[in-house]
Amino acid sequence: MASTGEMIIALDKQRMDATARKDIATLKSLIADDLIYTHSSARMDTKATLLGAMESGATVYTEMTPSDVMAQDCGDTVVLTGKARIGVTSGGKPTAFTVRFTDVYAKRSGQWEMVTWQSTRLAE
Repeated sequence: MASTGEMIIALDKQRMDATARKDIATLKSLIADDLIYTHSSARMDTKATLLGAMESGATVYTEMTPSDVMAQDCGDTVVLTGKARIGVTSGGKPTAFTVRFTDVYAKRSGQWEMVTWQSTRLAE
């Protein structure tokens, strides 16, 4: 049986894959309504603005590949840290880079949801 931390690492991989596939339905089920998403550019999004930008095509993720992910199991909260390779087109400009991230999942009403994302772009 997988530990809670391992389960959340797999769940977050599912979220990253859904982001690259533009699978909004899956993202809606994995992301908390009160999400605070801080991009590596320091821009902040809510669930509505993040998914809205994806749905409109203003932001198009082409890759989100995690690596070196570790989990801290704090009961009904799991904190993930790791790296991710991100490919994205924003404002019509494609770019790809690697970030170090902190990602927080909380168990609410029996379901795990991503509540916070913070990333820092790494030098290439």
